[in-house]
Amino acid sequence: MTSTASADTTARISDPAEAQRRILRVLVASQILSGAGLAAGVTVGALLAQDMLGTTSLAGLPSALFTTGSAIAAVVVGRISQARGRRPGLATGYLTGAVGSAGVITAAVLDNPVLLFTALFVYGAGSATNLQARYAGADLAAPGHRARDVSTVLVATTLGGVAGPNLAAPAGTFAEHLGIPNLAGPFILSGAAYALAAFVLALRLQPDPLLLARTVARAEEAGAAAGAADAGADAEAAGEGRGGVVLGALVMVLTQLVMVAIMTMTPVHMHDHGHGTAASGLVIAVHIGAMYLPSPLTGWLVDRYGRMKIAAASGTTLLAAGILAAAAPGDSVALLALALALLGLGWNFGLVAGTAIITDTVPLATRASTQGMVDVSIAVAGATGGMTSGIMVAVTSYPALALTGGILSLALLPAVAATAYRR
Repeated sequence: MTSTASADTTARISDPAEAQRRILRVLVASQILSGAGLAAGVTVGALLAQDMLGTTSLAGLPSALFTTGSAIAAVVVGRISQARGRRPGLATGYLTGAVGSAGVITAAVLDNPVLLFTALFVYGAGSATNLQARYAGADLAAPGHRARDVSTVLVATTLGGVAGPNLAAPAGTFAEHLGIPNLAGPFILSGAAYALAAFVLALRLQPDPLLLARTVARAEEAGAAAGAADAGADAEAAGEGRGGVVLGALVMVLTQLVMVAIMTMTPVHMHDHGHGTAASGLVIAVHIGAMYLPSPLTGWLVDRYGRMKIAAASGTTLLAAGILAAAAPGDSVALLALALALLGLGWNFGLVAGTAIITDTVPLATRASTQGMVDVSIAVAGATGGMTSGIMVAVTSYPALALTGGILSLALLPAVAATAYRR
């Protein structure tokens, strides 16, 4: 059924460039919705657990369960996409996130911590799907335009990500009118946003980008002259990404590890120096903006100057962020905000460049499943960074953590240099 529908749609939209423009519009719409769903729920997950349990000792568990659920969902969404296309894979992931949101609301009404933690695990599927959607933007993109199309999908998440937390308070008030605990209100928004994102993708993501990309590849292979010309273009595009999956994954995993570790402990560091939640919230807001808003520029830079150069720039930018965070006086909100802005920018460089490298070098036959496994590694890296950062700060200090993270990011440089040397 899926393949027949895809074939019919492919027949109607024979121009891959036209299809790509349509696909990007649909992905942008779904990412705005899913970004709101992700940000709204994450904002209050730990607070809901703390309120329900009456203690802070397990308040970090929601984040761990959310991350674990995200890692497992990345594999599942990747496999569904590999077998049946991006449309069913992404729609299933978002629908699962909506089910998790409904479970959280039910747990809050019943005051059931076990159900809460189970539901948060399921809710993590929305985060995994939100991240996987960037690959759908690259399936049909021309080799010289892939990074820009990936960045278009990424920056759309920012719009929803900004709206979600700002709607948390009204959602809480709305929940109270329904007899639902206030802190569960944002999950009403999350569930609705994820369900709408799934609906938009299931109804409008036609043609399916991955299935159409395979159809186009088969058609090009059938024509000897066209196939030879395209093979040369592909070889040139993949040249910078030689080293393939390992290099692309290393770039994204390392940037995620360093970013999460420093970001997680910055509000704690600021609190220890007498800053309130408003100041730390401002610094984190600047950081999140720097993670996503530069995406269009980053995509252009990656396509213009190459994957390897921007991957290397990611390492040096993260080093600058670590040095500045370590050197900034504890009472300087401005310097900490600048350090976190550099941290977000370095992460953005790494994610866009790493995604382009993976897409360039993984064949269509295994692309979606491989991308899913890479995103599992990213999720694990984020969880590792978050858990170990607190331990390191307790044993040493925040400046030591920031400096160590910056130095660790330099591991990208020899990896990029070695890959360039092998070309």
